[in-house]
Amino acid sequence: MRLWFVVVSLFVCMAVAVVWVLHKRRGGEIALRVVPPQALASPSVAVVVTPSPSPSLTSSPIASPDPSEEPSVVITPQATPAASPEGFVGTLNLIVPVAGVRREQLIDTFSEARSEGRTHDAIDIPAPAGTSVLAAADGEIIKLFHSDRGGTTIYQLSANRKLVFYYAHLQGYAPNLQEGQYAHQGDVIAYVGDTGNAGPGNFHLHFSIAILGDPKRYWEGTNINPYPLLRR
Repeated sequence: MRLWFVVVSLFVCMAVAVVWVLHKRRGGEIALRVVPPQALASPSVAVVVTPSPSPSLTSSPIASPDPSEEPSVVITPQATPAASPEGFVGTLNLIVPVAGVRREQLIDTFSEARSEGRTHDAIDIPAPAGTSVLAAADGEIIKLFHSDRGGTTIYQLSANRKLVFYYAHLQGYAPNLQEGQYAHQGDVIAYVGDTGNAGPGNFHLHFSIAILGDPKRYWEGTNINPYPLLRR
């Protein structure tokens, strides 16, 4: 009886094991059939994703102007007119600043070329060495100066302090002449010479007139031609 029970029990256990194994296998197959990978997407439907265009960080090029087109407005720079002595005619009464020289003897050398590409910007008045140089107008002697080009020189302000008179290539100054002294028209202030770059024996007075913006900067004036002012 006991043997029979053991055999039946073994048979039942084996049957249960076989059923369980078959069930597991069958369950896996069903799972594979129910959720096949191919069922996730239909082969007949194509999904196309079109990316949105990203904004460009590059600025649009600016069209270059057509060189064949003429501008609607043309601005032509105007040349600044040179300072003219005409504005002083009738208001500035000068004498020839070299003793014994007449007005009709003067020669206009204002625009003549000089070394290093310079323009003369002055008038040369030839005279024998030692001839008296006269103050062309009333005004203060503001500077007595020696330079390589001008040699022995004098800067004199006009009475209204708007002009500077420049005397150069002097042989020497009149006795007791000093800066700050007020010279009257016709006073002897110096003597004709050939100092500076005048050249040995080339005795003459180099005389110039400049309009000043600032009397304290007497060396920065704008030159005007002395010739028409001395000839009148």
